[in-house]
Amino acid sequence: MRMNRRARGIPHTSQATAFPLGGIGTGNVSIGARGELRDWEFENLPDKGRRNPHSFFAIHAAPEGGTPVTRVLEARLTGRHDADAGYAFDQLAGLPRLDGATLHGEYPVVDVDFTDAVLPVEVSLHAFTPLVPLDADDSGIPAAVLRYRVTNPGAVPVAVTVVGSVSHTAGRGAAGPDAPWGMRATQTVRWRDDGDVRGLDFGIDLPQDDPGYGTLSLTTTDAATTAKPQWVTSYWPDGARLFWNDLTDDGLLAPEPRLTLEDRPRGLFAELDESGSLSSSKGAPLTEEQMLAKLPRLRTGSLGVVHTLAPGEARDFEFVLAWSFPNRRRGWHGHIVFADPPEDGPLSPIVRNHYATLWADAWSAATHLHRELPALEGATDAFVEALYGSSLDPVLVDAIGANIAAARSTTGFVLESPNPELGEGPVFAAWEGSFDHGGSCEGTCTHVWSYAQTLAWLFPSLERSARRVEYLLETDGEGAQKFRGNRIFGGPAWFMAPAVDGQLGTLLRLHREWRFSGDDEFLRELWPAASRTLDYAIREWDRDGDGLLDGEMHNTYDIEFHGAEPLANGVYLAALRAGVRMAEHLGEQERARAWSTRADHVAAAMDETLWNGEYYRQVIDDADAHRYQYGEGVLSDQLLGQFHAYVNGLGHILPAERVGSALAAIVAHNHRDDLSAHESTQRVYALNDEGGLLLASWPHGGRPAIPFVYSDEVWTGVEHQVAASLLFAGRYDDALLVERTLRARYDGGHRSPWNEIECGNHYARSLASWALLLGATGAQWDAPTGVLSFAPCASTSSATQGGGSATQGGGSGTQGAERFLFTTGTGWGRVEIDRDALTLHLDGGELDIADLQLHGRSLGRGIRLRASESQRFPLTTTPTPEAS
Repeated sequence: MRMNRRARGIPHTSQATAFPLGGIGTGNVSIGARGELRDWEFENLPDKGRRNPHSFFAIHAAPEGGTPVTRVLEARLTGRHDADAGYAFDQLAGLPRLDGATLHGEYPVVDVDFTDAVLPVEVSLHAFTPLVPLDADDSGIPAAVLRYRVTNPGAVPVAVTVVGSVSHTAGRGAAGPDAPWGMRATQTVRWRDDGDVRGLDFGIDLPQDDPGYGTLSLTTTDAATTAKPQWVTSYWPDGARLFWNDLTDDGLLAPEPRLTLEDRPRGLFAELDESGSLSSSKGAPLTEEQMLAKLPRLRTGSLGVVHTLAPGEARDFEFVLAWSFPNRRRGWHGHIVFADPPEDGPLSPIVRNHYATLWADAWSAATHLHRELPALEGATDAFVEALYGSSLDPVLVDAIGANIAAARSTTGFVLESPNPELGEGPVFAAWEGSFDHGGSCEGTCTHVWSYAQTLAWLFPSLERSARRVEYLLETDGEGAQKFRGNRIFGGPAWFMAPAVDGQLGTLLRLHREWRFSGDDEFLRELWPAASRTLDYAIREWDRDGDGLLDGEMHNTYDIEFHGAEPLANGVYLAALRAGVRMAEHLGEQERARAWSTRADHVAAAMDETLWNGEYYRQVIDDADAHRYQYGEGVLSDQLLGQFHAYVNGLGHILPAERVGSALAAIVAHNHRDDLSAHESTQRVYALNDEGGLLLASWPHGGRPAIPFVYSDEVWTGVEHQVAASLLFAGRYDDALLVERTLRARYDGGHRSPWNEIECGNHYARSLASWALLLGATGAQWDAPTGVLSFAPCASTSSATQGGGSATQGGGSGTQGAERFLFTTGTGWGRVEIDRDALTLHLDGGELDIADLQLHGRSLGRGIRLRASESQRFPLTTTPTPEAS
């Protein structure tokens, strides 16, 4: 399986590459292209670039009768070497490293192949955090598996030690003036052996309810271990020197007989007594305990696994790195003006991460992962094969898979009962993105997260929890919904008026979550508030009563559009159609009829008023009368409502031919192959000879003097939205053009493939990329009716059209069946379609299907599948694609 991953993956060697490991809401540590551990972000906030001192893996290889070789298991340091004081002690840059490394990643699995001319063995790293579709807990373990495979290609046995050294990450930051070495408390580390699991157990001298409290562990189930549970602690890098001496000597480690080497501070670090004299010049020598209290509070330990490899033998050296920082400060504490709850208020100043309710500390999480690893890894590998082993064009698969990382980044978190009004259970909340050292734009912003699809189709329970927050806490009695949530923490409501695309997008997401789960109780609980939000839009945003929204409407561009324009009205139209479906299901026939009539009127008015013969535009008397409008411009988001309709199984809400024309206009006018001549005074996410899709352009003139503030920018989330819409509309080549241009920017050269950036790293809008899978395959699950349907894009594979060649389109040119991943609310697996049959393979969960359809034609009814089961459905006649 690893060989296949490497063969189909893109190799990465650039410093920009960082592959994040970690579960949903747990924080991350990343693997860089050199194979190094980087970006330690465990402590409930982003922290890009953070190093963890003395944290690395090393190998000692001693061939029988030959010279031993000891190396840090990283490629050599590259880039600039001109830091003002050189490399710091804790980087250990002076230790010998390997010649090279190449990284291959298929999220959530990463492989690093090392090369070295001197090392007598071959080494690779295989690392991952389990990802199990539909199971947010199994996909939310605060731990990572790090498995080094060592192969002996020689003719003699080689004694090999692979050793991991790590320091606890806790204790830094917010330290008082008297805190030694800038740390709030002293770390601890001890050797622990619980029989099946053994290794290093890190703690810190803080109360367990302190925001900075946390634990960490490095463990293995291998019985052949060697360890230095704690390095010598000193002012100087004595501990590192003694560790390296011990390892290079014979590959075996021993506990230090003493944890310090001095009786008292000397030289540069001499202590002054109260009179100002050097304490080392008088008085009794300090005890070792007193000495430790004055030394740096950082603690480091090393755990090694030792085996002798016969000629030709390969063996895995497996470790689990786990962490737990259970306490988040109540409130967002972000950069937008929010009034966070007072720390002396009625609610605890601490909210607890959900994962901490499942595993008490890092050791518990590690033990769980070790114990359940065969099943968890099996499910993870099945997911990777279902997604990356599909027949879809590789660029689509790359975009779909890589952006899952954003769902498990520091952008999002899962809390346990943050507000009593929500009752018990985990609740998902999120920033818009992650700045390097803090959250970006707090409040699970509705107008950004409405684009996101990945969580809804992979971990739908989390999206349902977020809808409860938006409707039960953030929607008032009039139906106005705050687009940034603060009441989740018990704070005051966000002060601004609703965002039109956010409020209506939330209703569409409610329809999505209900449709995917079939949970009528969930729908009934939220329906009173949800229906108020749609009535609010009718009442407050259609100022002249002509059917089109035309008031002052805040939106995702952080400004207000005036007049009538397609972004707001398209989302409005989609929301009305979704509202009709939900109202009918709940027996509110009169409301459903009224909304249906209004939807018909809105659709007609959009075509009559906003259509200019090529695309939908903003109708406003003077685009310069209000700043930040776009008038006759081509807005890439003009079909955002149609995008939501496609994803929600609502079909075409606007005429298909006009949707096709508008999409063609977006690609023709807004896509750039080369941005070298592009002029922008706004933020820059694409430049020079890179390409991208601009948010707007004015090919026929009429650009306002000051158009909306982001109009000249390139946003990956909008590119994914447009590409997915193109797939749904059957415009396969245009979709690939947009995605290939996008992912070329994220090839690892200048940007990490697993971090699409907008206003922050791991930006939530990038999660629109899951819609690419839906657009390419036509996969839809409608739980209320039990219908599972597929309609692969016509250019994807002629096998799905019956007869003719089974050649895949879109660039791969391979012969064979169409294969792809699908998920439902209760089960997930693979679909295989050839000219004779459609076959369902259920990899996880269970599935009861009332009707299985391909291109609208029923292939079977009353189908019941359980995990690991498959069923084949013959194509007795040629299926006919639905009209686009």
